[in-house]
Amino acid sequence: MKLLVVLSRVPYPLEKGDKLRAYHLVTRLARHHRICLFCLTDQRIDPAHIAHLREHCERIEVVYLPRWRILASLATTVFTRLPFQVAYFHHSTAQRAIDRVIASFAPDHVLCQLVRTTEYVRHRYDLPKTLDYMDTLSKGLERRIENAGFWLRPLMRIETRRLITYENLMLDLFDGHAIISAQDRELLYHPMRDQVKVIPNGVDTGFFSPRAATRTHDLLFTGNMNYPPNIDSVLYLVHRVLPLVRRERPDTSLLISGVDPTPRVRELAKDDPLITVSGRVPDIRDAYAAATVFAAPMQIGTGLQNKLLEAMAMRMPCVTSALANNAVGAVPGESILIGGTPEEYAAHIVRLLGDEPERARIAENGFRFVRENFDWERNAEALDRLIGAAHPPAAP
Repeated sequence: MKLLVVLSRVPYPLEKGDKLRAYHLVTRLARHHRICLFCLTDQRIDPAHIAHLREHCERIEVVYLPRWRILASLATTVFTRLPFQVAYFHHSTAQRAIDRVIASFAPDHVLCQLVRTTEYVRHRYDLPKTLDYMDTLSKGLERRIENAGFWLRPLMRIETRRLITYENLMLDLFDGHAIISAQDRELLYHPMRDQVKVIPNGVDTGFFSPRAATRTHDLLFTGNMNYPPNIDSVLYLVHRVLPLVRRERPDTSLLISGVDPTPRVRELAKDDPLITVSGRVPDIRDAYAAATVFAAPMQIGTGLQNKLLEAMAMRMPCVTSALANNAVGAVPGESILIGGTPEEYAAHIVRLLGDEPERARIAENGFRFVRENFDWERNAEALDRLIGAAHPPAAP
């Protein structure tokens, strides 16, 4: 089958969750299908990254969207019903490009990742289409409203309503649908949401595996550090949890590692010599190996936290929220520890830092759980079956 895959970012390198999911699923689908990768970007791309993707894809089209063009599109979106997140990525230049690709490549099926990309093919009723929602964008935005500035809240409420309507419409217009977790599927508002197939992420256990290293920090938080749910989580950890931990263990240190830390995140290390904000690191496994306990008290957001899967695969004991674990499904108290208040998070962290056998027990159970339940090969096969089911058989 000739498969056109439409992405809102170039899926390499793997520093963001949507890129990670797209890369692992697409490279596996490429073993059985002829892939044309159509990607959007608002920044210049390293040719070496494209060369790497060409090892898997028959054809790659990357459309560069200048920031001024994006801003102009957003300005006109105020007078439409299109979600701003969709308008950010939808432009006439890219539409003409994808129309040319469809004409020349003649795909048998189209796979879109996130509703951000669906506007490009929503009216192509002649093409079977599958949408990977990934997570429920409308709910993720809704959860951020309370913590937003007062002047942003009305706009975010409008965007939430637009996203709900648009997500529902795409469920009607696309033939196949996937999402990252059962929790996210339940957050869709469509009455036929049960038709959406849950296809979780995997974890590359060959890459993320236990390694011996010198521990330089007690706690670790990783992630894309300009992503609002990650910023919210690390601020919660530093301002509300860490002071309680330090009542028992005054020298507790924290490593915050991940791409694009905002000024607000960088400032956390300015007045605290025990906090390190590393920014992008050449190999994120070094960050996991450098810390004793992984702490991710996620308060908002949706989707599946890859950071938890990676930490567990590297045999780290993890402390997180019920919100984050609902998508993972680990057994609380066995494979993972769950907090609900700053006091609960602090108690878990203090206990793990002071009890090596308990750290080993949680880490080993989490390690086994991830290896048994999160496999990219199995999940790519599920997506392949979904595409096949949504694609009508050829006429005899």
